[in-house]
Amino acid sequence: MSVNGSLEAFRREGRIVVVGASLAGLRAAETLRAEGFRGTLTMIGDEPHEPYDRPPLSKQVLLGLVPPDHTALPRRRAVDARWRLGTAATGLDPAAKQVTLADGDTVAYDRLLIATGVRSRPWPNELESDLDGVFVLRTRDHAARLHHRLSAGPRRVLVIGAGFTGSEIASACRGRGLPVTVAERGPAPLVGALGGVIGEVAAELQRAHGVDLRCGVQVTGLEGDPAGRVRRAHFSDGTAVEAEVVVVCLGATRNTEWLAGSGLGAGPRGIACDAGCRAFDVRGIVTDDVFVAGDVARSPHPLFGYQFLSLEHWGNAVAQAETAAHNMISASADRRPHLWMPSFWSAQFGVNIKSVGVPPMADQLLVTQGSLADHRFTAVYGHQGRVIAATTFDQGKWLEFYERQIERAAPFPPEFPTVDRRPEGLHPVPAGFPDPSLPSHGPTVTLSGHSPADRRLTFTPRRA
Repeated sequence: MSVNGSLEAFRREGRIVVVGASLAGLRAAETLRAEGFRGTLTMIGDEPHEPYDRPPLSKQVLLGLVPPDHTALPRRRAVDARWRLGTAATGLDPAAKQVTLADGDTVAYDRLLIATGVRSRPWPNELESDLDGVFVLRTRDHAARLHHRLSAGPRRVLVIGAGFTGSEIASACRGRGLPVTVAERGPAPLVGALGGVIGEVAAELQRAHGVDLRCGVQVTGLEGDPAGRVRRAHFSDGTAVEAEVVVVCLGATRNTEWLAGSGLGAGPRGIACDAGCRAFDVRGIVTDDVFVAGDVARSPHPLFGYQFLSLEHWGNAVAQAETAAHNMISASADRRPHLWMPSFWSAQFGVNIKSVGVPPMADQLLVTQGSLADHRFTAVYGHQGRVIAATTFDQGKWLEFYERQIERAAPFPPEFPTVDRRPEGLHPVPAGFPDPSLPSHGPTVTLSGHSPADRRLTFTPRRA
Protein backbone atom coordinates (compact mmCIF):
# COMPACT_ATOMS: atom_id res chain seq x y z
CA MET A 1 0.00 0.00 0.00
CA SER A 2 1.25 3.51 -0.83
CA VAL A 3 1.98 6.12 1.82
CA ASN A 4 -1.11 8.07 0.77
CA GLY A 5 -3.16 4.91 0.92
CA SER A 6 -1.89 4.16 4.44
CA LEU A 7 -2.76 7.67 5.62
CA GLU A 8 -6.21 7.41 4.07
CA ALA A 9 -6.81 4.09 5.82
CA PHE A 10 -5.64 5.57 9.12
CA ARG A 11 -8.01 8.49 8.81
CA ARG A 12 -10.94 6.18 8.16
CA GLU A 13 -10.01 3.77 10.96
CA GLY A 14 -8.46 3.97 14.43
CA ARG A 15 -10.14 5.23 17.59
CA ILE A 16 -12.20 8.42 17.84
CA VAL A 17 -13.56 9.55 21.20
CA VAL A 18 -16.29 12.19 21.52
CA VAL A 19 -16.55 13.80 24.97
CA GLY A 20 -20.02 15.25 25.22
CA ALA A 21 -23.13 13.18 24.44
CA SER A 22 -24.77 16.36 23.20
CA LEU A 23 -26.35 17.75 20.05
CA ALA A 24 -22.88 18.55 18.71
CA GLY A 25 -21.50 15.19 19.80
CA LEU A 26 -24.30 13.21 18.13
CA ARG A 27 -24.22 15.16 14.87
CA ALA A 28 -20.44 14.74 14.72
CA ALA A 29 -20.76 10.99 15.25
CA GLU A 30 -23.35 10.73 12.48
CA THR A 31 -21.12 12.73 10.13
CA LEU A 32 -18.13 10.54 10.89
CA ARG A 33 -20.06 7.41 9.91
CA ALA A 34 -21.67 9.08 6.90
CA GLU A 35 -18.25 10.07 5.55
CA GLY A 36 -16.77 6.61 5.90
CA PHE A 37 -15.18 6.34 9.34
CA ARG A 38 -14.96 2.61 10.09
CA GLY A 39 -13.03 2.61 13.35
CA THR A 40 -14.05 2.54 16.99
CA LEU A 41 -16.28 5.40 18.11
CA THR A 42 -16.79 6.09 21.83
CA MET A 43 -19.33 8.60 23.15
CA ILE A 44 -18.78 9.91 26.70
CA GLY A 45 -21.49 11.86 28.54
CA ASP A 46 -21.96 12.99 32.13
CA GLU A 47 -25.75 12.58 31.98
CA PRO A 48 -27.42 9.15 31.96
CA HIS A 49 -29.48 10.05 28.88
CA GLU A 50 -28.59 9.75 25.23
CA PRO A 51 -28.50 13.10 23.38
CA TYR A 52 -31.70 15.14 23.59
CA ASP A 53 -32.95 18.50 22.36
CA ARG A 54 -32.60 21.40 24.82
CA PRO A 55 -34.71 24.24 23.30
CA PRO A 56 -38.05 22.52 24.12
CA LEU A 57 -37.13 22.32 27.81
CA SER A 58 -37.91 25.99 28.53
CA LYS A 59 -40.89 26.05 26.20
CA GLN A 60 -42.99 22.95 25.44
CA VAL A 61 -41.83 20.90 28.45
CA LEU A 62 -42.60 23.59 31.03
CA LEU A 63 -45.98 24.18 29.38
CA GLY A 64 -46.76 20.47 29.68
CA LEU A 65 -47.04 20.04 25.91
CA VAL A 66 -44.14 17.57 25.65
CA PRO A 67 -42.97 15.11 28.35
CA PRO A 68 -39.30 15.58 29.29
CA ASP A 69 -38.41 12.05 28.11
CA HIS A 70 -39.86 12.79 24.65
CA THR A 71 -37.10 15.26 23.76
CA ALA A 72 -34.57 12.75 22.40
CA LEU A 73 -32.82 13.97 19.26
CA PRO A 74 -33.84 12.15 16.08
CA ARG A 75 -31.11 9.93 14.66
CA ARG A 76 -30.13 10.69 11.08
CA ARG A 77 -28.25 7.39 10.84
CA ALA A 78 -26.84 4.66 13.04
CA VAL A 79 -23.56 5.64 14.70
CA ASP A 80 -22.45 2.20 15.98
CA ALA A 81 -20.83 3.76 19.04
CA ARG A 82 -19.77 2.59 22.48
CA TRP A 83 -21.76 4.75 24.90
CA ARG A 84 -20.24 5.70 28.27
CA LEU A 85 -23.14 7.62 29.80
CA GLY A 86 -23.55 8.91 33.34
CA THR A 87 -19.78 9.20 33.80
CA ALA A 88 -18.08 12.54 33.30
CA ALA A 89 -14.65 13.07 31.81
CA THR A 90 -12.33 14.39 34.54
CA GLY A 91 -8.98 14.69 32.79
CA LEU A 92 -7.10 14.67 29.51
CA ASP A 93 -3.53 13.60 28.78
CA PRO A 94 -2.77 14.65 25.18
CA ALA A 95 0.70 13.08 25.26
CA ALA A 96 -0.68 9.66 26.19
CA LYS A 97 -3.86 10.30 24.18
CA GLN A 98 -6.12 9.31 27.03
CA VAL A 99 -9.30 10.65 28.60
CA THR A 100 -9.79 9.94 32.30
CA LEU A 101 -13.33 9.31 33.58
CA ALA A 102 -14.91 9.99 36.96
CA ASP A 103 -15.03 6.26 37.73
CA GLY A 104 -11.25 5.97 37.29
CA ASP A 105 -11.31 4.37 33.85
CA THR A 106 -9.27 5.73 30.97
CA VAL A 107 -10.28 5.77 27.30
CA ALA A 108 -7.58 5.88 24.64
CA TYR A 109 -8.00 7.75 21.38
CA ASP A 110 -6.28 8.55 18.12
CA ARG A 111 -8.44 11.64 17.59
CA LEU A 112 -10.62 13.42 20.11
CA LEU A 113 -13.65 15.71 19.74
CA ILE A 114 -14.59 17.88 22.74
CA ALA A 115 -18.25 18.87 22.76
CA THR A 116 -18.87 19.31 26.49
CA GLY A 117 -21.05 22.42 26.11
CA VAL A 118 -22.10 24.57 29.04
CA ARG A 119 -23.95 24.23 32.33
CA SER A 120 -26.21 26.64 34.20
CA ARG A 121 -24.50 28.99 36.63
CA PRO A 122 -25.92 28.17 40.08
CA TRP A 123 -27.05 30.56 42.77
CA PRO A 124 -23.77 31.68 44.40
CA ASN A 125 -24.86 31.08 48.01
CA GLU A 126 -24.68 27.32 48.41
CA LEU A 127 -26.91 27.17 51.49
CA GLU A 128 -29.58 29.21 49.72
CA SER A 129 -29.26 27.26 46.47
CA ASP A 130 -29.97 24.04 48.42
CA LEU A 131 -33.36 25.31 49.60
CA ASP A 132 -36.28 23.24 48.35
CA GLY A 133 -37.87 25.12 45.47
CA VAL A 134 -34.69 26.69 44.02
CA PHE A 135 -34.03 25.49 40.47
CA VAL A 136 -31.81 25.98 37.44
CA LEU A 137 -32.79 24.85 33.94
CA ARG A 138 -30.31 23.23 31.60
CA THR A 139 -30.86 19.46 31.58
CA ARG A 140 -33.77 17.15 30.96
CA ASP A 141 -33.84 16.23 34.66
CA HIS A 142 -33.93 19.93 35.60
CA ALA A 143 -36.92 20.42 33.30
CA ALA A 144 -38.74 17.39 34.71
CA ARG A 145 -38.36 18.60 38.29
CA LEU A 146 -39.34 22.18 37.48
CA HIS A 147 -42.37 21.07 35.45
CA HIS A 148 -43.52 18.93 38.37
CA ARG A 149 -43.24 21.87 40.76
CA LEU A 150 -45.04 24.29 38.42
CA SER A 151 -47.85 21.75 37.99
CA ALA A 152 -48.44 21.95 41.76
CA GLY A 153 -49.56 25.57 41.32
CA PRO A 154 -47.13 27.66 43.38
CA ARG A 155 -48.49 30.98 44.63
CA ARG A 156 -45.63 32.86 42.91
CA VAL A 157 -42.56 32.03 40.83
CA LEU A 158 -39.46 34.21 40.92
CA VAL A 159 -37.15 34.14 37.90
CA ILE A 160 -33.69 35.61 38.53
CA GLY A 161 -32.29 36.89 35.24
CA ALA A 162 -34.13 38.07 32.13
CA GLY A 163 -31.96 36.65 29.39
CA PHE A 164 -33.51 34.28 26.86
CA THR A 165 -33.87 31.33 29.23
CA GLY A 166 -35.30 33.44 32.03
CA SER A 167 -37.70 35.22 29.69
CA GLU A 168 -38.90 31.94 28.17
CA ILE A 169 -39.47 30.47 31.63
CA ALA A 170 -41.46 33.56 32.62
CA SER A 171 -43.50 33.19 29.43
CA ALA A 172 -44.23 29.54 30.22
CA CYS A 173 -45.33 30.47 33.75
CA ARG A 174 -47.74 33.07 32.46
CA GLY A 175 -48.96 30.57 29.88
CA ARG A 176 -49.88 28.33 32.81
CA GLY A 177 -51.56 31.21 34.61
CA LEU A 178 -48.95 31.41 37.38
CA PRO A 179 -47.98 34.72 38.99
CA VAL A 180 -44.34 35.42 38.16
CA THR A 181 -41.80 38.04 39.17
CA VAL A 182 -38.68 38.57 37.05
CA ALA A 183 -35.63 40.25 38.61
CA GLU A 184 -33.03 41.59 36.18
CA ARG A 185 -29.93 43.51 37.24
CA GLY A 186 -29.72 45.21 33.82
CA PRO A 187 -32.01 47.99 32.60
CA ALA A 188 -34.25 45.65 30.56
CA PRO A 189 -34.75 42.00 29.52
CA LEU A 190 -32.47 40.66 26.77
CA VAL A 191 -30.29 43.77 27.01
CA GLY A 192 -27.03 41.82 26.89
CA ALA A 193 -28.10 39.95 23.75
CA LEU A 194 -30.09 42.53 21.79
CA GLY A 195 -29.34 45.91 23.38
CA GLY A 196 -31.39 48.47 25.27
CA VAL A 197 -33.67 49.56 22.42
CA ILE A 198 -34.96 46.04 21.84
CA GLY A 199 -34.80 45.33 25.56
CA GLU A 200 -37.43 48.00 26.17
CA VAL A 201 -39.75 46.23 23.72
CA ALA A 202 -39.15 42.95 25.57
CA ALA A 203 -39.98 44.72 28.83
CA GLU A 204 -43.26 46.01 27.38
CA LEU A 205 -44.12 42.48 26.25
CA GLN A 206 -43.51 41.01 29.70
CA ARG A 207 -45.51 43.65 31.53
CA ALA A 208 -48.35 43.42 28.98
CA HIS A 209 -48.61 39.72 29.80
CA GLY A 210 -48.81 40.27 33.53
CA VAL A 211 -45.17 39.75 34.56
CA ASP A 212 -44.03 41.64 37.65
CA LEU A 213 -40.79 42.80 35.98
CA ARG A 214 -38.20 44.49 38.17
CA CYS A 215 -35.14 45.83 36.37
CA GLY A 216 -32.05 47.48 37.77
CA VAL A 217 -32.17 45.33 40.91
CA GLN A 218 -30.27 42.33 42.18
CA VAL A 219 -31.48 39.55 44.42
CA THR A 220 -29.38 39.86 47.56
CA GLY A 221 -30.62 36.76 49.34
CA LEU A 222 -33.07 33.89 49.41
CA GLU A 223 -34.87 33.05 52.64
CA GLY A 224 -36.26 29.68 53.61
CA ASP A 225 -38.73 28.45 56.24
CA PRO A 226 -37.82 26.10 59.11
CA ALA A 227 -38.51 23.11 56.84
CA GLY A 228 -35.87 24.28 54.32
CA ARG A 229 -38.31 25.47 51.66
CA VAL A 230 -37.70 28.75 49.86
CA ARG A 231 -40.27 31.38 50.83
CA ARG A 232 -38.89 34.86 50.19
CA ALA A 233 -36.33 36.78 48.12
CA HIS A 234 -34.73 40.06 49.13
CA PHE A 235 -33.75 42.70 46.55
CA SER A 236 -31.04 45.33 46.46
CA ASP A 237 -33.62 48.14 46.54
CA GLY A 238 -34.81 47.02 49.97
CA THR A 239 -37.96 45.27 48.78
CA ALA A 240 -38.82 41.58 49.04
CA VAL A 241 -41.16 39.15 47.32
CA GLU A 242 -42.79 35.95 48.53
CA ALA A 243 -42.11 33.00 46.22
CA GLU A 244 -42.46 29.23 46.49
CA VAL A 245 -40.40 28.55 43.35
CA VAL A 246 -37.21 30.37 42.37
CA VAL A 247 -35.55 29.71 38.99
CA VAL A 248 -31.96 30.94 38.74
CA CYS A 249 -31.08 32.08 35.20
CA LEU A 250 -27.70 33.71 35.62
CA GLY A 251 -26.17 32.51 32.38
CA ALA A 252 -23.90 29.59 31.57
CA THR A 253 -20.50 28.28 32.55
CA ARG A 254 -18.46 26.44 29.91
CA ASN A 255 -17.46 22.92 30.85
CA THR A 256 -13.68 23.21 30.65
CA GLU A 257 -12.52 22.55 34.22
CA TRP A 258 -11.76 18.93 33.44
CA LEU A 259 -9.07 20.14 31.01
CA ALA A 260 -6.97 21.83 33.72
CA GLY A 261 -3.37 20.72 33.31
CA SER A 262 -3.98 19.30 29.83
CA GLY A 263 -2.05 22.06 28.09
CA LEU A 264 -5.01 23.05 25.89
CA GLY A 265 -6.04 26.69 25.48
CA ALA A 266 -9.11 26.17 27.65
CA GLY A 267 -10.62 28.48 30.24
CA PRO A 268 -13.86 30.14 31.39
CA ARG A 269 -14.48 31.55 27.90
CA GLY A 270 -14.22 28.13 26.26
CA ILE A 271 -11.67 26.16 24.27
CA ALA A 272 -9.87 28.10 21.56
CA CYS A 273 -9.79 26.45 18.14
CA ASP A 274 -8.94 27.46 14.59
CA ALA A 275 -11.46 27.81 11.78
CA GLY A 276 -11.06 24.09 11.10
CA CYS A 277 -12.12 23.26 14.69
CA ARG A 278 -8.64 22.13 15.77
CA ALA A 279 -7.87 23.04 19.39
CA PHE A 280 -5.02 25.38 20.32
CA ASP A 281 -2.67 24.62 23.14
CA VAL A 282 -1.70 27.25 25.72
CA ARG A 283 1.21 28.35 23.54
CA GLY A 284 -1.09 29.15 20.64
CA ILE A 285 0.03 26.10 18.66
CA VAL A 286 -2.74 24.24 16.88
CA THR A 287 -3.18 20.55 17.61
CA ASP A 288 -3.99 18.03 14.90
CA ASP A 289 -5.71 15.30 16.89
CA VAL A 290 -7.95 17.30 19.26
CA PHE A 291 -11.02 19.07 17.83
CA VAL A 292 -13.74 21.21 19.41
CA ALA A 293 -17.40 21.89 18.54
CA GLY A 294 -20.50 23.47 19.99
CA ASP A 295 -21.11 25.84 22.90
CA VAL A 296 -17.72 25.13 24.49
CA ALA A 297 -15.74 26.25 21.42
CA ARG A 298 -14.16 29.65 20.70
CA SER A 299 -13.38 30.09 17.03
CA PRO A 300 -12.43 33.02 14.75
CA HIS A 301 -14.83 34.39 12.15
CA PRO A 302 -13.67 36.52 9.18
CA LEU A 303 -16.93 38.50 9.02
CA PHE A 304 -16.37 39.82 12.52
CA GLY A 305 -12.76 40.90 12.44
CA TYR A 306 -11.43 37.39 13.08
CA GLN A 307 -12.41 37.77 16.70
CA PHE A 308 -12.99 34.55 18.58
CA LEU A 309 -16.71 33.91 19.00
CA SER A 310 -18.36 31.72 21.62
CA LEU A 311 -21.84 30.83 20.39
CA GLU A 312 -24.61 29.23 22.44
CA HIS A 313 -26.68 28.49 19.33
CA TRP A 314 -28.39 25.27 18.24
CA GLY A 315 -27.54 25.76 14.57
CA ASN A 316 -23.92 26.56 15.27
CA ALA A 317 -23.51 23.37 17.30
CA VAL A 318 -24.75 21.29 14.36
CA ALA A 319 -22.71 23.07 11.69
CA GLN A 320 -19.51 23.14 13.72
CA ALA A 321 -19.85 19.47 14.67
CA GLU A 322 -20.25 18.49 11.03
CA THR A 323 -17.19 20.54 10.06
CA ALA A 324 -15.10 19.12 12.89
CA ALA A 325 -16.07 15.53 12.04
CA HIS A 326 -15.29 16.04 8.36
CA ASN A 327 -11.88 17.53 9.14
CA MET A 328 -11.00 14.78 11.62
CA ILE A 329 -10.96 12.18 8.87
CA SER A 330 -9.87 14.31 5.89
CA ALA A 331 -6.52 15.13 4.36
CA SER A 332 -5.31 18.70 4.90
CA ALA A 333 -6.23 19.75 1.37
CA ASP A 334 -9.79 18.50 1.82
CA ARG A 335 -10.53 20.22 5.12
CA ARG A 336 -12.98 23.10 5.26
CA PRO A 337 -13.48 26.07 7.59
CA HIS A 338 -16.39 26.60 9.93
CA LEU A 339 -17.93 29.87 8.74
CA TRP A 340 -21.49 29.51 10.00
CA MET A 341 -23.48 32.73 10.26
CA PRO A 342 -24.56 33.18 13.90
CA SER A 343 -28.33 32.94 14.21
CA PHE A 344 -30.86 32.05 16.87
CA TRP A 345 -34.54 32.20 17.71
CA SER A 346 -36.76 32.41 20.77
CA ALA A 347 -40.50 32.11 21.35
CA GLN A 348 -41.90 34.09 24.28
CA PHE A 349 -45.15 35.87 25.11
CA GLY A 350 -46.64 34.98 21.74
CA VAL A 351 -43.77 36.50 19.71
CA ASN A 352 -41.13 34.79 17.58
CA ILE A 353 -37.78 36.54 18.04
CA LYS A 354 -35.08 35.73 15.49
CA SER A 355 -31.62 37.13 14.86
CA VAL A 356 -28.60 36.79 12.59
CA GLY A 357 -25.10 38.15 12.99
CA VAL A 358 -23.52 39.45 16.20
CA PRO A 359 -25.74 42.12 17.74
CA PRO A 360 -23.51 42.77 20.81
CA MET A 361 -20.80 44.02 18.44
CA ALA A 362 -23.02 46.92 17.31
CA ASP A 363 -23.01 50.55 18.36
CA GLN A 364 -26.06 51.67 16.35
CA LEU A 365 -29.49 50.34 15.42
CA LEU A 366 -32.09 51.22 12.79
CA VAL A 367 -35.67 49.95 12.53
CA THR A 368 -36.04 49.18 8.83
CA GLN A 369 -39.44 47.48 8.75
CA GLY A 370 -42.44 47.69 11.03
CA SER A 371 -42.64 49.45 14.35
CA LEU A 372 -41.28 48.94 17.85
CA ALA A 373 -44.59 50.14 19.25
CA ASP A 374 -46.44 47.35 17.43
CA HIS A 375 -43.95 44.72 18.67
CA ARG A 376 -43.56 43.65 15.03
CA PHE A 377 -40.44 44.94 13.33
CA THR A 378 -37.02 44.34 11.81
CA ALA A 379 -34.05 46.09 13.44
CA VAL A 380 -30.64 46.26 11.75
CA TYR A 381 -27.43 46.74 13.72
CA GLY A 382 -24.40 48.69 12.54
CA HIS A 383 -20.75 48.78 13.53
CA GLN A 384 -18.13 51.05 11.98
CA GLY A 385 -20.36 51.82 9.01
CA ARG A 386 -21.36 48.27 8.08
CA VAL A 387 -24.30 45.96 8.77
CA ILE A 388 -23.31 43.32 11.31
CA ALA A 389 -26.63 41.92 12.61
CA ALA A 390 -30.42 41.99 12.37
CA THR A 391 -33.21 41.04 14.76
CA THR A 392 -36.88 40.49 13.99
CA PHE A 393 -40.01 40.31 16.12
CA ASP A 394 -42.59 38.33 14.11
CA GLN A 395 -40.91 39.35 10.84
CA GLY A 396 -38.53 36.43 10.27
CA LYS A 397 -39.08 36.56 6.50
CA TRP A 398 -36.54 39.43 6.31
CA LEU A 399 -33.64 37.59 7.94
CA GLU A 400 -32.35 35.87 4.82
CA PHE A 401 -32.10 39.24 3.10
CA TYR A 402 -30.15 40.80 5.95
CA GLU A 403 -27.91 37.76 6.24
CA ARG A 404 -26.76 38.51 2.70
CA GLN A 405 -26.15 42.14 3.69
CA ILE A 406 -23.93 41.01 6.56
CA GLU A 407 -22.00 38.63 4.33
CA ARG A 408 -21.20 41.35 1.82
CA ALA A 409 -20.37 43.95 4.51
CA ALA A 410 -23.16 46.22 3.28
CA PRO A 411 -23.00 49.83 4.46
CA PHE A 412 -24.86 51.00 7.55
CA PRO A 413 -27.31 52.70 7.59
CA PRO A 414 -28.81 50.64 4.76
CA GLU A 415 -28.95 52.62 1.54
CA PHE A 416 -32.32 51.34 0.33
CA PRO A 417 -35.76 52.71 1.31
CA THR A 418 -38.43 50.34 2.60
CA VAL A 419 -42.16 50.49 2.02
CA ASP A 420 -43.26 50.34 5.64
CA ARG A 421 -40.57 52.30 7.48
CA ARG A 422 -42.04 54.48 10.22
CA PRO A 423 -40.63 57.78 11.54
CA GLU A 424 -38.68 55.88 14.23
CA GLY A 425 -36.71 54.19 11.46
CA LEU A 426 -35.52 57.30 9.65
CA HIS A 427 -32.31 57.74 11.65
CA PRO A 428 -30.00 55.33 13.49
CA VAL A 429 -30.01 55.41 17.28
CA PRO A 430 -27.54 53.99 19.84
CA ALA A 431 -28.14 50.25 20.18
CA GLY A 432 -27.90 50.49 23.97
CA PHE A 433 -25.66 47.57 24.87
CA PRO A 434 -24.29 47.58 28.42
CA ASP A 435 -20.61 47.92 29.21
CA PRO A 436 -19.10 44.62 27.97
CA SER A 437 -16.87 44.47 31.04
CA LEU A 438 -19.97 44.07 33.23
CA PRO A 439 -21.62 40.65 33.57
CA SER A 440 -24.90 40.18 31.76
CA HIS A 441 -27.53 37.45 31.75
CA GLY A 442 -28.36 37.77 28.10
CA PRO A 443 -25.65 37.20 25.48
CA THR A 444 -25.77 34.07 23.38
CA VAL A 445 -22.82 35.36 21.36
CA THR A 446 -19.65 36.35 23.19
CA LEU A 447 -16.78 38.16 21.50
CA SER A 448 -13.65 37.06 23.32
CA GLY A 449 -10.80 38.80 21.55
CA HIS A 450 -8.09 37.48 19.29
CA SER A 451 -5.89 35.44 21.62
CA PRO A 452 -6.21 31.67 21.18
CA ALA A 453 -5.38 31.02 24.85
CA ASP A 454 -6.61 32.40 28.16
CA ARG A 455 -3.21 32.19 29.82
CA ARG A 456 -0.67 34.97 29.53
CA LEU A 457 2.88 33.84 28.87
CA THR A 458 5.88 35.90 29.91
CA PHE A 459 8.84 35.80 27.56
CA THR A 460 12.17 35.84 29.39
CA PRO A 461 15.08 36.04 26.94
CA ARG A 462 18.08 33.87 27.68
CA ARG A 463 21.03 35.87 28.90
CA ALA A 464 24.20 35.63 26.90
